[in-house]
Amino acid sequence: MAETKREIERKYEATAETRLPDLTRAAGVASVTGEGVVELDAVYYDTPGLRLAADSLTLRRRTGGADAGWHLKFPVAVGVRDEIGAPLSKTLPRSLAGLLRSRVRHDEVVPVVRLRSSRDIRHLRDEAGTVLAELSVDTVRADRLLPGAGAAARTAAWTEIEVELADDADPALLDAVEKRLRKAGIHPSGAPSKLARALDETGLAPRTAKKGAAKKGATAPSADGTAGDAVLAYVREQVDALVRLDPAVRRDLPDAVHKMRVACRRLRSAFKTYRKVLDREVTDPIGAELKWLAGELGLARDQEVLDARLAAALAALPAEQRRGPARGRLRTWGGARSRLARHRLLDALDSARHLALLDALDGLLADPPLRPASRKKAGKVLPKAVVRDHRRLAGRIAPALALDPGPERDVALHEARKAAKRARYAAEAAAPALGKPAKRFAKRVKAVQSLLGDHQDTVVARLALRDLATQAEAVGEPSFTWGVLHARQEEAAAEGERELPGVWKRAAAPEIRAALSR
Repeated sequence: MAETKREIERKYEATAETRLPDLTRAAGVASVTGEGVVELDAVYYDTPGLRLAADSLTLRRRTGGADAGWHLKFPVAVGVRDEIGAPLSKTLPRSLAGLLRSRVRHDEVVPVVRLRSSRDIRHLRDEAGTVLAELSVDTVRADRLLPGAGAAARTAAWTEIEVELADDADPALLDAVEKRLRKAGIHPSGAPSKLARALDETGLAPRTAKKGAAKKGATAPSADGTAGDAVLAYVREQVDALVRLDPAVRRDLPDAVHKMRVACRRLRSAFKTYRKVLDREVTDPIGAELKWLAGELGLARDQEVLDARLAAALAALPAEQRRGPARGRLRTWGGARSRLARHRLLDALDSARHLALLDALDGLLADPPLRPASRKKAGKVLPKAVVRDHRRLAGRIAPALALDPGPERDVALHEARKAAKRARYAAEAAAPALGKPAKRFAKRVKAVQSLLGDHQDTVVARLALRDLATQAEAVGEPSFTWGVLHARQEEAAAEGERELPGVWKRAAAPEIRAALSR
């Protein structure tokens, strides 16, 4: 079973002659205790093309010390990583292999560097003797295992100091310790990790440009830049999100499923909106696969949203309106559906179809299917595409508002919501090039989308509540509570419909669209 630990640490340059200052003078540190020296032997793995190192991930198999085993580290912020551990075994554990799938693809992971460290450990403690941080002085030898690298040295050696915060300790402690170290002439390391330093000093440092990165000489999107550069920058951002969020979804991190589905939707919308920039003969098949993946993500995400909505609505009811085992039935009903949706989603992420989609997106970025309009200025092409999507939204809002309340209007409003989402994404894609006018446009349309999204949530909730009521009645439980909740969802829907004309009027203001082309 893999275990996750949040690692917060800082590294400092040192030599064999470096002497540590008195760290009991650092705020919060009452004593420093020596814990002895341990010998660590770690082999770091990556693809032959160093895909993991390019994304600042590290995978190692380490013996020695208290945490021998396999470790996979994901960057969270500067000096902060999530370390996922698995027991020591000869081969890479499946629990970690799945987390690497979106990066590794069809490659195998092979040994690239071996690090042997002699670690002299000290514990920084407070007055109660509680460990606040672990400071180690590491004498490191690195050996390159991957062939190649020309005439670069196969080995490297250095000494460094590492200070790692204990669980639940105040991060301010690291600042206090660093202050004492700096005063003693000990300065932060220029390398973010031992692996990064080892790769650099043995000639294996990965290319900074990822596969499919912007062509040499490309600049940041601007109104005077090309439409092709602007659209491809946005597409690249969403593709990177899909790759990055794959392991987050597998780890069931908060909001990961939602963010990954949004990346799918943004890509599909970009392909449709900017069809004069990217050839749809190439993007349509990819868009169909993105629709499939978004659908698999949607099963899990929609249930997540529905469970939260119904649980909150049930909790808000007065006690006298909660009849029978309503809470228990809701948990059982939602839990079974959530487990089924998650199992199906993980199967999708493990499928060859998912890897083929990621490869197709890489191929699109490596050889973009640009059309003639891609060479024109972004300030000319992008506004027209955004306004075209706005007209499409207007063509759905007006007929929906003209319908009487009921199922037909619900369907029409849901279609309008999809159009609002596409118009919003179109403006957000254009925002780096068009600036504030596009951001203002996106904000107004997002308000429409949010209102319509809340309305659709009431539609889905009412269907679920009818199902729950039917199940309750079938086993002799009162269905009164589900009926009360259904009525409340109906009122929430009616309130949203009353607000919609005013919100749409702000999003439909002519000056909002006109500003895009100025």
